[in-house]
Amino acid sequence: MNSISDRYLWLMKQILTDNIRVDNEQANLTVPEYAKLHKKSFQFYGGVMRALLKPFGLVPMRPSGQSVEERRRLRAGGHDWPQLGETMVGLERLDHLQSLLETILKEGIPGDILEAGVWRGGASIFMQAVLKVHDAQDRQLWLCDSFEGLPPPDPKVPQDAGSKFHKFNVLAVSEETVRSNFARYDLLDENLRFVKGYFENTLATVPVEQLALLRMDGDMYSSTMAILDALYEKVVPGGYIVIDDYAIDVCAQAVHDFRERHGITEPIEAIDEIASFWRKSPQG
Repeated sequence: MNSISDRYLWLMKQILTDNIRVDNEQANLTVPEYAKLHKKSFQFYGGVMRALLKPFGLVPMRPSGQSVEERRRLRAGGHDWPQLGETMVGLERLDHLQSLLETILKEGIPGDILEAGVWRGGASIFMQAVLKVHDAQDRQLWLCDSFEGLPPPDPKVPQDAGSKFHKFNVLAVSEETVRSNFARYDLLDENLRFVKGYFENTLATVPVEQLALLRMDGDMYSSTMAILDALYEKVVPGGYIVIDDYAIDVCAQAVHDFRERHGITEPIEAIDEIASFWRKSPQG
C-alpha cells in the first residue's frame, strides 16, 4: 500500500466484511448459540440452516475450534456470513470490484454503477468509497432491492420451485438500515439512487441510460433473469456484468439461458469459488 487512499480502501474492506474481528470471541459461537443470539432474524439453524445455505457454498457461522486461519480463508472467499459486517461477499470479491471500477475510470468507460440485490449495502458502500477516492462525482450509484427480502417462488418459474429464500428473514434489510450504513461511513450523498421493489416490477423503468458496471445478486432464476432482461442492454461496450451468486445452479442457468437467447459469447470468468463476471465486448 503506497498511499493514504490505498490504506483507506484496505481498511474499508476489512471493516465491511468484519474481517477485522474475525478472531474475536463471538467467532466461536455454536449454531444453537448463534441462532439464539439472532432469534428474530434466523428462523432456522442446525441442519435446516446448513441445507438452506448449501447452494451458496456458505456456512452459517464458524464452528467452535476452527482455526483463525480457516476463519480468515472463509471470510476472504465470502463463504460465511459476518455477524456485524455490511457485506457477505468476502475480500476477494471486493478486491475484484475495486479492480473493475479502477479499470472503468482509467479507460473512461461511460455509465453509472448499479447493484441489484444489496443486502446491508456493503458492496455498494465499498464501490462508493472507490468512486470518492478517485473523485468520480459524475457517476451515479444505483441500489435496487425490495428491501424486504426475496420474493416467494413464482409457480410459472419451475426453476425456482421449492425455494425457501423468502422465509430467510436475515436477507430482509430495510432501505432505512442501508441508508444508515452508508451514513456511518460518511458516504450517503446525492449520487446514490435507491430503487425499492421486486426486480420484475421496478428494473424495466429505472431511469438509467448507461451502465459501466452491473452487479447482480438475485439468488433465484427469476430474479437473475429479470435483472438481465431489464438492464443488460444498458451495459455499454467495455462494461462489466458481475454475477455474485453464479455458484447457485438456478442463477447460473438463468445466465446461460439469457446468453444463449441473445447470442452472447464473451467468456465468463471466475472471481472466486462463488462469483463470476464477463466484460461486454467493445463491439457490444
